Amino acid sequence: MMYWIVFAFFTTAETLTDIVLSWFPFYFELKIAFVIWLLSPYTKGSSVLYRKFVHPTLSNKEKEIDEYITQARDKSYETMMRVGKRGLNLAANAAVTAAAKGQGVLSEKLRSFSMQDLTLIRDEDALPLQGPD
Repeated sequence: MMYWIVFAFFTTAETLTDIVLSWFPFYFELKIAFVIWLLSPYTKGSSVLYRKFVHPTLSNKEKEIDEYITQARDKSYETMMRVGKRGLNLAANAAVTAAAKGQGVLSEKLRSFSMQDLTLIRDEDALPLQGPD
């Protein structure tokens, strides 16, 4: 784990130093040698850098880091609740609108079908109504 933390810092620093120092002779070879030094089980470079720089810094800032994590958790919960409510409201409005439009279209179709059916009946085909005699 120490290697990956140190390597993450190296990668972050690398993006800045590549722009500034890429013209420097043997820059890329030095980067490769540094990564090999970090990886090597004999030199334990990542362990040395972690224990000397990263761990003391993280230990000193532990309370601040915990506060940021708590704030991020609270804000993310509030954001998800707000987005979830908004999404449910949009879905409910869309469903009601679709149902209302669909009902209007359906009733119009049924009305037009029933009117067509009634107009197709010829007068002679109509059954005479007989009154009670």
